[in-house]
Amino acid sequence: MFDRYESGEQAILVHINFTQEGEWEDLAEFEMLVSSAGVNNLQTVTGSRQAPHAKYYVGEGKAQEIADLVQLLDAEIIIFNHSLSPAQERNLEQLCKCRVLDRTGLILDIFAQRARTHEGKLQVELAQLRHLSTRLIRGWTHLERQKGGIGLRGPGETQLETDRRLLRDRIKAILRRLEKVAKQREQGRRARKRAEIPTVSLVGYTNAGKSTLFNRITEASVYAADQLFATLDPTLRKIELEDVGLAILADTVGFIRHLPHDLVAAFKATLQETQEADILLHVIDASDERFRENTQAVDIVLEEIDAHEIPVLLVMNKIDNMEQQSPRIEYNEEGIPTTVWVSAMEGLGLDLLFQALTERLASQMVEYSLSIPPLYQGRLRSVFFNMKSIRQEAYDSEGNLLIDIRMQQADWARLQKREEAQLDDFIVS
Repeated sequence: MFDRYESGEQAILVHINFTQEGEWEDLAEFEMLVSSAGVNNLQTVTGSRQAPHAKYYVGEGKAQEIADLVQLLDAEIIIFNHSLSPAQERNLEQLCKCRVLDRTGLILDIFAQRARTHEGKLQVELAQLRHLSTRLIRGWTHLERQKGGIGLRGPGETQLETDRRLLRDRIKAILRRLEKVAKQREQGRRARKRAEIPTVSLVGYTNAGKSTLFNRITEASVYAADQLFATLDPTLRKIELEDVGLAILADTVGFIRHLPHDLVAAFKATLQETQEADILLHVIDASDERFRENTQAVDIVLEEIDAHEIPVLLVMNKIDNMEQQSPRIEYNEEGIPTTVWVSAMEGLGLDLLFQALTERLASQMVEYSLSIPPLYQGRLRSVFFNMKSIRQEAYDSEGNLLIDIRMQQADWARLQKREEAQLDDFIVS
């Protein structure tokens, strides 16, 4: 589709420090991203600017320096730790005579390598096509040519218009297929809601240790590695919580600073597991000196996907990499657990995590003693039994069922709306 230079694995990295806070990126994280993509870093070019240069993003002198390095080191690709405009990419490629990739393109490439399921591959392709469609605007010169040759001369579709149409058609086809997947996921969520099973979703910055923690808790074998975006496809497993009963734990894709909007949109179906969770376990790499900035980046993405109002339990992970840190639970002034310090790798503090999670979910529980007349006993007892909410039961001399129940407040509210009988009338004061 493009007359562009071939990509390769031998790369020159470019990282610019800006005085504008909104443009700031982290060099160590960038190098991890490049390593995760399987690229060989020949040299890192750094510099400082007040604002991006309109033509080359870097200044003209720095751009020429990069072009000279490409020739000297036989580099095959230049990777920027920043988002470039289509015009800046084109100008740099013309000057340096090799492929130029920005931060968004690098993340998309990693996602393409990591996608395992059919849904994951579709989501990555959708994000790539949306990103590519912006690169067609004021694109490479051959795209403006009209088709030539016998039978094709004269007014008609330019190559650019053809490419745009093909992209639109492919995006529509992927969206239709993803819509089917989303409906299947929605059916699963509805089934869990009908069974009154709470969902706990793991969220956090990429490489914070979510999958390792997930494997420890559920004894699953989800792929976990010390690299960025090891997990793309959501995985659900059942866990048993004392006093709460059955719950679903969901492992989801990691977030990153300045996560491309195309990715957020493409992974909407995946992130819905986070949007509809009862509580979020926000896993944080406590040993990372940038953990506060990473936490803030996750909060921004949670707000983007409308999941910022869901209750959160912070999990400070990797305490085995820290001195004088031991497993513990931190409580707020109301006595509610807010933070748990653990090591997923060493299995430290997992009992405390279960305790804190149980307390948080249990704090949303209600307990009632009910006296149910014979007319409603069969159905209601069956409902309470299936929800595993019965604590004690007996019958009085008039044949009423005396039953003690314990369940989530949200489940009780849903049950009240669903049942014909006025459940409040059966509560024994």
